[in-house]
Amino acid sequence: MHALFHFLSKHWAKAFVFVWLPWLIGCSNNVKVTKRKLKREFRAVWLTTFDHMDFPKEKGAPPSEHKQELIKLLDFHQKSGINAIFFQVRPAADAFYKSEIELWSQWLTGKQGKAPEPLWDPLEFLVTECHKRNIELHAWINPYRAVYNIKHDATAPNHITKRHPEWFVVYGKHKQFNPGIPAVRHYLKAVVADIAQRYDIDGIHFDDYFYPYKKGRLEFPDQSTFMKHGGNSKDVHHWRRQNVNSLIKEVHDTLQSIKPYLKFGISPLGVWRNKSEDPNGSDTQVGQSSYDYLYADVLKWLRKGWIDYLVPQLYWSIEHPRASFKSLAFWWAKHAYSRHIYIGHAFYKIKNDKDDHWKQVSELPNQVRMTRQYRSILGNAYFRSDFLQKNPAKVTDTLRQQLYKYPALIPTMPWKNRMPPKAPQNVYIVRASSKISLKWNAPSPAIDGDTATYYVVYRFPDQTKPDYTQPRYIRQITRNKRYVEPMPPRSKLRYRYAVSAVDRYHNESKPVLIH
Repeated sequence: MHALFHFLSKHWAKAFVFVWLPWLIGCSNNVKVTKRKLKREFRAVWLTTFDHMDFPKEKGAPPSEHKQELIKLLDFHQKSGINAIFFQVRPAADAFYKSEIELWSQWLTGKQGKAPEPLWDPLEFLVTECHKRNIELHAWINPYRAVYNIKHDATAPNHITKRHPEWFVVYGKHKQFNPGIPAVRHYLKAVVADIAQRYDIDGIHFDDYFYPYKKGRLEFPDQSTFMKHGGNSKDVHHWRRQNVNSLIKEVHDTLQSIKPYLKFGISPLGVWRNKSEDPNGSDTQVGQSSYDYLYADVLKWLRKGWIDYLVPQLYWSIEHPRASFKSLAFWWAKHAYSRHIYIGHAFYKIKNDKDDHWKQVSELPNQVRMTRQYRSILGNAYFRSDFLQKNPAKVTDTLRQQLYKYPALIPTMPWKNRMPPKAPQNVYIVRASSKISLKWNAPSPAIDGDTATYYVVYRFPDQTKPDYTQPRYIRQITRNKRYVEPMPPRSKLRYRYAVSAVDRYHNESKPVLIH
């Protein structure tokens, strides 16, 4: 009893923040705060190509070097437990893939419109390499950005800004598509459809750049567009919001018509609206909210089912005075509307921010632990790749050794498909003197036509009742139809193995248990 009292006294703060506070809040707001099972968790990282921040380190380098760079990068993230990549394929109305619609990116080859020599396709290559490692690849698109800095405009003569100058506006130093022009929306849909049709990607991902962040008193120059395309609307703000809504809905519908299994996700600014602006808003005091300044009606997208997942960028510390991660994580947990919420984390701020909380090496790991208190928050994403690789304050090591010690399957999306595949066939085991080998055949198609995309291999101590909900029993998640491990040291302990099949929607079959 004294030992328990001593422990609680010593750790009361952590217990209150991570256990009792969410529980107390959840009781009063009907939010599920029971710790969710960690067998399924979305674990993503943003891979930025803009201005070669993450990739490539050297633009114009030989393709062989770029390929090795990507392989090394994926191997690193696979070891860190990452199971999804947001790859920036379109940083500024250009392409990190072979396109008949837009030009090769200057940040790949050094000159916009210049193809790699010898020719290769980074998106195609990365999709293949991700799937070898059973990592999802989401094509990350900046929908409206065209020229980041007009003072250093290096766009080619046949760039879309030159072919259709009437589609663009300049705001500050940026040139961007004008969201109020219907032809712009049709063009952007065509870009998305082209990627979805030609590449074996797992999803399309938009970031937070819709209408631009406001710069002082500078007004966005779309008054003439409003007069021409505003219809009966008398409120320019409502009209702007509707322009973005139309794009989101039409992209969703386009993807559904092409490949229904494709996911559509967005990572908006972490504050929808402040409570001072809307009684349903979060208890925050940020200068620009997503709804009022970027014209991103995120909650409507969730309610309408136009997106499959949302990654709010909660780039503040747990105890930030104006936008605390703690209160925002709870707020987003309340507003999932039966879609997936993955929380975006500011890996780049570790030991590198004026907010002193980021000097604590426990800040980001504690944020991840906090999100796991909510059943409606199903994963995490980290901005950005290079910072995980630099391992600030050894936080990446913490992911590997603690938070992501065990592998995780990606959460299912029952509104897309909930039918599991059939179980693997002809599963058998061979115990040799030095190794144990498992082999199996793919299952026959289920009623919906789906079969296995990958497999899960489990191992249980012989006297242990199999518990397929616990990730500690997962030995491997693989796209192969075999598994090999060294023979365990001679002892009385023997193991039983099981293999299940998982389809593209991440539905899992009944495991086949073998002795």
